[in-house]
Parts: sequence; C-alpha cells; structure tokens
Amino acid sequence: MRALVVRRYGPPNVFEPQQLPDPQPKPGEALIRVKAIGVNFADLMQRMGIYPGTPKPPFVPGLEIAGVVEKVVEGGRSSEGLQPGDAVTAFPNFGAYAEWVAVSTTQVHRLPAGMRFEEGAAIPVNYLTAYHAMFVLGNLQPGDRILIHGAAGGVGIAAVQLAKAQELVTFGTAGPLKQEYLRKIGVDHPIDYEKTDFVEAVKKYAPDGVEMVMDSIGGKSFSRSFECLSPIGRLAVYGFSTIAGAGGKPSPVRAARAYLQTPRFHPLKLLEKGATVIGVNLRSVRERPALFRRELDDIFRLYADGKIKPVIGKTFPLEEAAAAHQYIHDRKNIGKVILSVR
Repeated sequence: MRALVVRRYGPPNVFEPQQLPDPQPKPGEALIRVKAIGVNFADLMQRMGIYPGTPKPPFVPGLEIAGVVEKVVEGGRSSEGLQPGDAVTAFPNFGAYAEWVAVSTTQVHRLPAGMRFEEGAAIPVNYLTAYHAMFVLGNLQPGDRILIHGAAGGVGIAAVQLAKAQELVTFGTAGPLKQEYLRKIGVDHPIDYEKTDFVEAVKKYAPDGVEMVMDSIGGKSFSRSFECLSPIGRLAVYGFSTIAGAGGKPSPVRAARAYLQTPRFHPLKLLEKGATVIGVNLRSVRERPALFRRELDDIFRLYADGKIKPVIGKTFPLEEAAAAHQYIHDRKNIGKVILSVR
C-alpha cells in the first residue's frame, strides 16, 4: 500500500512516500480502505516529535480517517455490528496517512447516510474535542459566554457551530484576514488578536468574565485566558501550539520559553476564584468506547438536523502531505485540511 512516512523528526519535507505491506487486522479489528484523512495540529506535532506517545521514526502519522470497511475480524471486545461496505470514520492510533488502516472496531463509527468522506474525516477530532470540552466537561448552558481562540481553525469552527446550536454567546480570536469570516459564521464578538488585547475585548462586553475559554495556544496565553473567566468560568486546555516554530521545525528554545511562561494554577487560587481548569485529551474519550459512541451519536444528530456542517478549507492528495502541513504552519487554513486518497 502507499503511505507517507516520517523518516525523521523535523519540518514538513521529512515526509517520504513509500510502499508498505498491507496491514493485517487482528481479532476485534476492521480493515478500512481509506478515502479521506483529517489533518490535525496533532499530526504536525507528531512529525516534529513533540506529540505525546509519538513513535520513533520511521513511522506513519495521523489519527483520523474516513473510508470503507473491507473486512472485520471477529473477537476482541466487539465488532460493533460492522459489515464490509460500511462507510465509516475511525481513529487509528497513528498510521492514518496510508491507503489501508487496521483499527479496533471500538474506534470505528458509521457515517450518516449521505455524508461525504471528506466530511467524515473532518468531523470527529474537531467536533469531539469541542463537544467534550463544552458540554461534557464544561456543562455549558444556553446563554453562557465562550471565548474560542483560533475560531477560524478546525476545532474553532466546530466550537462556534456547536455554540450557536446551543444558543451560547461567542467571542472568537483570529488574525486580521479572517475577521470577515468570523462574522460570516456568526461569531458575536470577533477579535483581531494582532490589533486588540483579547482580555480587554472580552471585558468590554462581559465585564464579569465568560463561562469558558477554549485555548490550544499555551504559554502565557493560558494566564491571559484565565483572566477572562467569570467566577464560575472554565479554562479548557486542549493543545500547546505555541511551541511549534513558524517554519514547522521544532524549536527547543521556543518550547522552553513557552513552558516557563505557563502558569501554575494553585488549588487555593482556583478555590478563591471559583474557576476550573479542564484538560481535554481525546485519548480519554477513545478509551471509553460507550462515551465515544454516545458523543459521536449526538454530533451526527446535530449534523443530520443541519445545525453543524464541517468546513473543508483545502484538500490535498495524500502524496502532498508536506504541502498540507506547511499550509497549516503558514496559518492559511480556514476550517479543516483534508488529505484525499485516490
């Protein structure tokens, strides 16, 4: 099978197309012919060697696919009733940048009728991250206010759509070229982070603070986001993108500076403010199949009701994974970047 291999940690040009043996599914696994691959910031961090649990090179990165079930091997925990020919989305534990993937059936979910494979690869990671943070861990209610950093990115757009579906008031940060887009998708208070202090912008319209901030930036951004919280606010932390250099190269100096700037939230300080800091990691959802399935069911129901719809920013052929990664590093993407397998 064709696959894109990271031959060494580094910038996007470390990708190398290779022919690898087709995977052989084990009991409790499904073999999936990959049609589309979701590109996530986690993939960029895998390539740089700074994502937790990343294998040593050479390895095939990626955590999210959509495709067609070719074969199901009974055994393990459950086959989930999957059949050859089913259109599905799935969460492999690495190995997504390939024509074929073998993955536990507990990490496979059928796509709703009529959903395109590109959409199937664009929904799970982004929408699960936002949904789990906002409504499972964050328990946000209609009328609550939320600040979403990177509101024009994959998770950002998912969070905005979910917020609108649940009648939340939205604040969203993005660069100057994406401000019109934020208004287009219904962000109530767009914030140009290059021209405006986002803490001041939030306090202007929500003097007592917001009920949630979603922050994947890290470093000093965590401190400033914490300042935006109301007395019962929640800071949802789901990434640390500031440690990635602009050119896609890992930077030990940049990483060390970001770690030093990361605040330490003392329990007594949290008690005094009445605030909560939430760590959002999809591994915790993946390891609880019933929770994983229930949350995805809710998300797909919202899709079927027309309340959410993934935004595909740009699609690249599998062989152009390096260009797809660079596109994200250059902050050109609005919405999800997809790799297509032909």
